[in-house]
Amino acid sequence: MQKISTMRTSGKNIFQGQLTIGLDLGDRSSSYCVLNEAGEIILEQKLPTTPEAMQQAFGRMARSRLAMETGTHSPWVSRLLTALGHEVIVAHAQNVRLIVKSRRKDDRLDARTLARLARIDPELLSQVQHRSAQAQLHLKEIRARAGLVSARTALVNATRGLVKSYGERLRKCGTQQFRRETTSGLSAGLREALEPLLREVESLNERIQEYDRRIETMAKETYPETALLKQVKGVGDLIALTYVLTIEDAHRFRKSRDAGCFIGLQPGRRNSGESEPQMHISKEGTSIYGRCWCRGRTTFWDRSGKIVICGAGDRNSRREEEKTPRNGRWWR
Repeated sequence: MQKISTMRTSGKNIFQGQLTIGLDLGDRSSSYCVLNEAGEIILEQKLPTTPEAMQQAFGRMARSRLAMETGTHSPWVSRLLTALGHEVIVAHAQNVRLIVKSRRKDDRLDARTLARLARIDPELLSQVQHRSAQAQLHLKEIRARAGLVSARTALVNATRGLVKSYGERLRKCGTQQFRRETTSGLSAGLREALEPLLREVESLNERIQEYDRRIETMAKETYPETALLKQVKGVGDLIALTYVLTIEDAHRFRKSRDAGCFIGLQPGRRNSGESEPQMHISKEGTSIYGRCWCRGRTTFWDRSGKIVICGAGDRNSRREEEKTPRNGRWWR
């Protein structure tokens, strides 16, 4: 790996005293900048983004303050460097405006900026806390299931579009009930053309059901606290487990209301002088929990005598209203 040539040389050990390190993570290679107590750059180098290279570069250094941005590699890198004894600060990438809005942006300058911000005031980095390795692994199963559901939806929509363009239609049904029997009303040639596609949908249904069983077992055996969340109407194993894994450590919140802000249920704020406009919720946090929350929200209002609140941006979305009888029956 080619090194950046900036390095301060002297006859004494350059790694003495309190060091502050900025680490800009890349997919293949990463850059880091080391500052001494006086804020002088004493070392700038590149290294491969691998556990072995990180261990070799930072394992020989004394305990230092090390800052990096959130990204694909930041979870495992932060855990590794913490295990080496360093003080690790993971900065919220979108909130470090000196990097995001910079017109002179490259890996070396980004590492310098992270190091200087961490040295002056770590609060400027909007520090985030990554979940543990076990929680990340368990959440991967939920994300893998979501990937299968997205693939199934795309295949079902493609099938319906192909049938319509041929002048025929499939009967209405949910994606879970979408099987080869659904095409019984189609012409023989069209059924034969769609046979491999429908077999793939059925296979995805089986894999999704397998994940559902694994998630149910995981919720019961590893995260029994999900049973408390399932007392709420519309909350099942999937939503409860996603919430528990997203929050993970509830003790890091001073108040229960802070957890709502963490998952994006806090209204935005853009106050200036006497102007205090009402903003929408921020919708920050993981997208997978946002989808689960919308799904549970819809089910909850369904069973509670309220009109359905569909997902955000849905053209079929309707406002929350009390059901009222019309023509002798309940309507929505």
